[in-house]
Amino acid sequence: MSIAKDFRFPVSVRWQGQQLVRVEAPDLDEIDVAVPPEFRGPGGHWSPEQLLVASAASCFAVTFAAVAGRGGIPIHALTVTGMGHIGRRDDGGTGFVAVELTPRIQTEPEFVEAARRVARAVPSACVVTGALDVPVHVVPIVSALEPALL
Repeated sequence: MSIAKDFRFPVSVRWQGQQLVRVEAPDLDEIDVAVPPEFRGPGGHWSPEQLLVASAASCFAVTFAAVAGRGGIPIHALTVTGMGHIGRRDDGGTGFVAVELTPRIQTEPEFVEAARRVARAVPSACVVTGALDVPVHVVPIVSALEPALL
């Protein structure tokens, strides 16, 4: 018997004028979001495009940490850089065509291969990357912490 989970993540967006909005969510700091300069916006604030890539990268990081923790894989350092690619889509419109994530993971020598396997599996377990209708390419860089530093 399976139990269906139903989670809700409410947000509110309030127009501030021009090409700027304020994003609000219960119990969180508000953030301003603007059209990026690439689309003739003012810049100077997070853009919706950056937030999408940040969502994919942060979802990867927290999902990796959870899966690695359950598997007993120690994490000494974890950073994820992301790059969103916007271009001409197959349907002729302009939009995201790919997201690249590069996680850099540092673990103990005997866990390097296990961490690499988990990193390759995480995109299918991440709720955000699973919701995207564009390819998410992950190239993990896993290294061992030097024994003298353990």
